[in-house]
Amino acid sequence: MACIVLDAMGSDNYPHPDVEGAILAAQKYDVEIILVGDEAILKPLLTTVDTEALSISIVHAPNMLTANDKGMNLVLKARRPNSQNSIAVGIDLVKNGKADAFVTVGNTGAAMVTAYFRLGTIPGVDLPALAPIIPTATGSCVILDVGANTDVKPKNLLQFGIMGSIYSEKVCGVKNPKIGLISNGEEEGKGNQLVRDASLLFKDSNLNYFGNIEGKELAGGSVDVAVTDGFVGNVILKIYEAVAKLILETITKAIKSGGLVAMLGGLLARPALRKVKVLLNPSEYGAAPLLGANGLVFIGHGRSDANAITNAIRVAKEAIESDVIGSIKVAIEENLKT
Repeated sequence: MACIVLDAMGSDNYPHPDVEGAILAAQKYDVEIILVGDEAILKPLLTTVDTEALSISIVHAPNMLTANDKGMNLVLKARRPNSQNSIAVGIDLVKNGKADAFVTVGNTGAAMVTAYFRLGTIPGVDLPALAPIIPTATGSCVILDVGANTDVKPKNLLQFGIMGSIYSEKVCGVKNPKIGLISNGEEEGKGNQLVRDASLLFKDSNLNYFGNIEGKELAGGSVDVAVTDGFVGNVILKIYEAVAKLILETITKAIKSGGLVAMLGGLLARPALRKVKVLLNPSEYGAAPLLGANGLVFIGHGRSDANAITNAIRVAKEAIESDVIGSIKVAIEENLKT
């Protein structure tokens, strides 16, 4: 049975969505879950439901990392061997082989820094990359990096492509994923120096390299994996999420303000609108993996509800069962031989 650690103090409205999501995941996916956080807060929540048949336990972590933890203060808390915050304690459970994956919807930067210092990176990988799945016209696409590294080198983008390809294959079920480099033009030779140099590395690799892609190819589903630096990726992700929210809110507003005919039309279109809402809802994709860390770490939105946390645990289970870490190690070694 897969064992997954959940930072139960992570969400904006902790600990209720976190614990509720963990219970739902344990019921649906037959996983062992370790809740990490203040035991005095968490224990009473478990007594309100029948968890006797579920594999849920608590590991006490009295402290938290928040948005106020920055700079050297954050680095020290991430690196100290005796750190007692919920992220450090949870990641240490993975590091020490007591769990298979760690999930948090807490401070993204804190989770990335803590994972980097406590787990290190997979041999051959210089920098970890945050790799969410986004919806496209043909299904979905893994995009990386979306914020872990704003400044990268061409070899880092190649490493991202290798890891994204493995994740797309193992978790998304895509055979021989197509990989594209995000650029300001699809023609060969377009892009900044980083993109042009990285393109040469991709061409010399054994990856299924599609070439440069613009935003329209990304949304249109031309590739299964989109590679970029963390600065560009983060901008794309935030725009994607904002536009999705705008579309849903605009449709809802138009129906409510359109009178009786619009209301009736909205009722008739409800099944289709529900499908659109599911497609554009980030919570349906769970959490994003921090690919390249030498252990499975998943990071979700702070505003996650119980459904999002349940899905994050589901995705972590899929990554465990498909041996994403082992497969990345093999792929890195094969592609980056010197």
